[in-house]
Amino acid sequence: MTHDLTPKYTVPGIEREAAGRLIGVLRMRLHALNDLHLTLKHVHWNVVGPQFIAVHEMIDPQVDQVREMADDVAERIAALGGVAQGTPGALVSERKWDDYSIGRADAIAHLGALDIVYTGVVEGMRAAAEEAGKIDPATEDLLIGQLRDLEQFQWFVRAHLESAGGTLATGTATSETEAAERGAELG
Repeated sequence: MTHDLTPKYTVPGIEREAAGRLIGVLRMRLHALNDLHLTLKHVHWNVVGPQFIAVHEMIDPQVDQVREMADDVAERIAALGGVAQGTPGALVSERKWDDYSIGRADAIAHLGALDIVYTGVVEGMRAAAEEAGKIDPATEDLLIGQLRDLEQFQWFVRAHLESAGGTLATGTATSETEAAERGAELG
């Protein structure tokens, strides 16, 4: 479903139609960040195994920062004159990805699946920053800062999946389930 997101007003220096395109880009980032927040909490609650405490404690700061990212994106949408649609129904109906598929599982299995999740979020954020750069440097800057943090979170996850020789156990996995299975083989 396509919405006309052109605001009645926007920030000085941006045309309303361009602001509408930017709001659309930010809306999908808001959905991705809200989804990531919930996914990270799901992992936090459902991780088990010998690396439980390390992963359990690594995830919570990521949860907090991702929530802050979502808040910043929502506030940018509002500043541009748009509506920050943060409801579960909007997220589910507009997202272009499936729900996280791993339940109670070994820490390394969850990290394998999270690597796939982070790849999707990082790729989406990179594309959004590129699109925002064509319209508004302030929004591009916001997204680039978030991109750096998300890439660092993925690095933390991948550190558990990488061999001393630099091989990533989940390197060629194309789904959360496949990545979880490969990660579980390490655990």
